[in-house]
Amino acid sequence: MSVTLAALSEPIGGLPGPRNETWKYTSLRALSARKFATSATPVAIDPGALAAIPAPRVVFVNGRFDAALSALDGLAPGLSVQPLSQALAGADSRAVNFLERRFDRADEAFARLNAAHARDGAIVRVEADAQVASPLHLVFVAAPADADLASHARHLIELRESATLTVIEHHLTVGAHRHLGNQLVHVHLKPGSRLVHARVQDDGAGATLIARTDAVLASKAEYRRIDLELGSGLSRHELNVSLQGEHARVIAGGALLAAGRQHVDTRLGIEHVARDTSCDLRWRGLANGRGRVAFHGGITIRAGADGSDAMLSSKNLLLSDSAEIDTQPVLEIHADEVKAAHGATVGRLSDTALFYLRSRGIPEDQARALLTLAFCKEVLAILPDPALVESLSDILEARLSLPELAP
Repeated sequence: MSVTLAALSEPIGGLPGPRNETWKYTSLRALSARKFATSATPVAIDPGALAAIPAPRVVFVNGRFDAALSALDGLAPGLSVQPLSQALAGADSRAVNFLERRFDRADEAFARLNAAHARDGAIVRVEADAQVASPLHLVFVAAPADADLASHARHLIELRESATLTVIEHHLTVGAHRHLGNQLVHVHLKPGSRLVHARVQDDGAGATLIARTDAVLASKAEYRRIDLELGSGLSRHELNVSLQGEHARVIAGGALLAAGRQHVDTRLGIEHVARDTSCDLRWRGLANGRGRVAFHGGITIRAGADGSDAMLSSKNLLLSDSAEIDTQPVLEIHADEVKAAHGATVGRLSDTALFYLRSRGIPEDQARALLTLAFCKEVLAILPDPALVESLSDILEARLSLPELAP
């Protein structure tokens, strides 16, 4: 059975309309009229499609946990990974108490849809003082099915006191499809914990992916995060971080690439609640063809958050006359003795830099490609692991080498 997204969302208040400020750059009119099946027969995919993703990994295919493709044997001491579907079947309600979160604002329709329909996801917990060296891979595979599917997944990443972990999200496709994915991730970092979180979104051109990450940081916790938005016809990601403990900090950045008719929307909501907290936010956008990038960088320094240090940089490149980039930095300060700065630019490749490279014998098309790659790779400098930086650099280079993103 298939229903329109508008009908599916009606019991929880409907979808936000064009007058909703937080959705002004992303119209849901066409999406709301499409029909989606909410369940389907599990799809088997070739394990070779995941050969490049090492263990430990937990794999979901069209929103469902796939035990055969996952590799969770021999997890590091202190690390536990459990599918939400298994936790829901268990007797301990405390294991899923994060599902009790409620979403009441008019613009939170997809979060309410997720709360109503999510039946699977990953629950990741790290015990106090555990230092997990090997990255954990969360893999979300979209595969063709008999109908367009709407899948809703809910995840929890929780680090106890002084724990460390690296998580790498992979969103990929193994065939053409027009599914809707609705992901909601809760990140809870206890005092002194450190999480490195990389997300590579490279779904198919017909896909729609709506994602949201809500992170809460206690004192001296650190959250380092990279988002590479490379695929999907329509993608939107909301990153909300609440710095609730003194000296908590978030260092985050991303590359937003839109080509053809892709629409990429990223929205940040960073709240400095405690004193002496910091955020360092670096985003790069690139649009070609008729692609569109929308970016909102919101930072709020609450009353009492004295000593906060906030920095936002949004730099963007237009590679064609028909592409569009909308960037909106917003800074609200309600405290004293803070340091804050934000900046946003939209432009084209530097003629001076092009001339410099061409004067050294580099052909123009190669010079443009080198400058574009360097522009996008700037954000990777926030990651502490050279091997992870190299891996993500290779992914970016491969994506930028495709004709639709050629400068």
